[in-house]
Amino acid sequence: MGLLQNTIVILYVMNFLLAGTVIFLERRNVAATWAWLLVLSFLPSVGFILYLIVGQNLSRRKIYKIKTDRLNRIRDILRKQFIMLEQRRIEFKDPAIDSYYDMILMNLVSSHSLYTQDNSVQIFTDGQSKFDSLLEDIRNAREHVHLLYFIVRDDELGKRLMQTLVKKAREGVEVRFLFDHVGSRALPKRFFQELSEAGGHVASFFPSRIPLLNLRLNYRNHRKLAIIDGRYGYIGGFNIGDEYLGKSKRFGPWRDTHLRLEGGAVQQIQVQFILDWNLASTAQLPLELDYFQVSPDGEGSVGMQIVSSGPDSVLEQIKNSYLKMIYAAKESIYLQTPYFIPDDSLLTALKLASISGVDVRVMIPNKPDHKLVYWASSFYLGELLESGVQVYLYNKGFLHAKTIVVDGKLASVGTANIDIRSFRLNFEMNAFIYDTATSTRLKEIFLRDMRSSTELTRESYYKRSLVLKFKESLARLLSPIL
Repeated sequence: MGLLQNTIVILYVMNFLLAGTVIFLERRNVAATWAWLLVLSFLPSVGFILYLIVGQNLSRRKIYKIKTDRLNRIRDILRKQFIMLEQRRIEFKDPAIDSYYDMILMNLVSSHSLYTQDNSVQIFTDGQSKFDSLLEDIRNAREHVHLLYFIVRDDELGKRLMQTLVKKAREGVEVRFLFDHVGSRALPKRFFQELSEAGGHVASFFPSRIPLLNLRLNYRNHRKLAIIDGRYGYIGGFNIGDEYLGKSKRFGPWRDTHLRLEGGAVQQIQVQFILDWNLASTAQLPLELDYFQVSPDGEGSVGMQIVSSGPDSVLEQIKNSYLKMIYAAKESIYLQTPYFIPDDSLLTALKLASISGVDVRVMIPNKPDHKLVYWASSFYLGELLESGVQVYLYNKGFLHAKTIVVDGKLASVGTANIDIRSFRLNFEMNAFIYDTATSTRLKEIFLRDMRSSTELTRESYYKRSLVLKFKESLARLLSPIL
């Protein structure tokens, strides 16, 4: 009995100390603080373990390290563009972008995201065309291929990609493949064996150091990036697997958005890949000029910033950029996302835009892949409908696109969903596009998708069953960790 009492006392002391850490040392928002205090108070036996696995706060840690000389060079470049922006000495190739000076400056300061306007953009909305293009670029690679994906499947597409990479590695091309340990947990160990034997390099992001216990389980690298020879870059929503080609019986056609880029924006994607690689691999990769080749044609004219965010940052840069876009809207906001679990700031911004006369439209899939997430999304859609926002449910397969278009002038395509997990817990990356022609194309894609969607009206929304309403309310309480 004495041993049991001592154990209980020790547990409560540990929980008390941990509660103090949560309150006084960890800079969390109030809702998250109260949530952890409740867990630690009512579940003292498991609360401590839960906190170790999913509760760590990385925002106070400098997990990315750059050598001082390289950091100074980067700072010099950033400082020069900052001065040019402050003095309004940048001449935009698209005059309509002049009104977004403040957003460009914000991303430069908060995310160290350089503005470039020598970019060319190709938009993919289906997996077949995206992967045909990617595999062709890899086959033509002469120097290096860098890939980072959240989910990689050991299926037909995964094997075809591996065969192509193995061939290039044997030709002497530097091949590096970084995958998320949790997102790709179903991969067999043999999957990368042939690539490694051919001279390729493979690393997993935040793997478990202790069997069956991953202390960084909650923080995943959700980015989907490819850089070929430092000239061509890919960013968007497609992972690697047959389901992204529309071959899944469960989901059917897969509707996503992905970009192929040329120009200065590719260099920023390359920098983030190298930082992620060096965090995950012992084979460090230097930030050398050899990895940053810009296409000599100089034909691109699209303005762009590449913005990264993650749990290591307090600022939630991608969410802040979304907010800036929404508050800048004068005519329209068209938003597509597979998961819609906004925090109060985003929900308020969308509602204010709508009641201010802006045409706000939100599209999510009608076929959920995660029931809890779908129920939580449904809860928040009700508030939008009350404010006059038009909501559409996409019917033609699964909608996985993460896009937002404002006034047909400003757009974003990337890996971040409109949910708390993407903004606070995952490592994400988005391309913010300052170009009327590209934004108009993305707006037209949204309008095309509307023809394959059902509008969710207030009348139909309020006819939901009591059981469904209860599920939605319960899911909403769990929304910060979904």
